Amino acid sequence: MLPVISEDIATTAFNEIFEDMPAWRKKMIHYIKDENPEVNTAIIEAANKTKLDPKAVALGAYMTYLLLELAQKENDALMNYTE
Repeated sequence: MLPVISEDIATTAFNEIFEDMPAWRKKMIHYIKDENPEVNTAIIEAANKTKLDPKAVALGAYMTYLLLELAQKENDALMNYTE
C-alpha cells in the first residue's frame, strides 16, 4: 500500500521543486540513478518514448518519486514513534 501524501508533504516538495525546477530535476536524475537505477531507467525510457516533452514527463515522475519517498519517511517515523 502506498503512503498517504499529506498537504504538508506536497507543500514541502513543491517549494523545493519549483524554487529552481531545472536544477532540481538534474539533481533528482543523479539521486535516483544512485538510489534506484531501475526506476531511473524506466523514467528515462518512458520520457523518450512519448510524444510529450521528455523533460516534463521526467519532472512528473521525479516529483511523484519524491512525494512518495517523503510520505514513506513520515509514515515510518509515525510507526516507529515511542514516548
